[in-house]
Amino acid sequence: MTLRRSKNKMIAGVCAGLAEYFSLDPAMVRVAYVLISIFSAAFPGILIYIILWVVIPPAE
Repeated sequence: MTLRRSKNKMIAGVCAGLAEYFSLDPAMVRVAYVLISIFSAAFPGILIYIILWVVIPPAE
């Protein structure tokens, strides 16, 4: 199984793609991402999301 962005997406499918790759619930990954972003002053979380959006290939 390869890491890909998901078609089950809210913005770009990054969190859902990570959830599918690690066999986790996409909602829980999204909540964890938001909490981590808030507690890290938001900017690093947004920057990481944009980088992953560019690096992770889209779903087929």
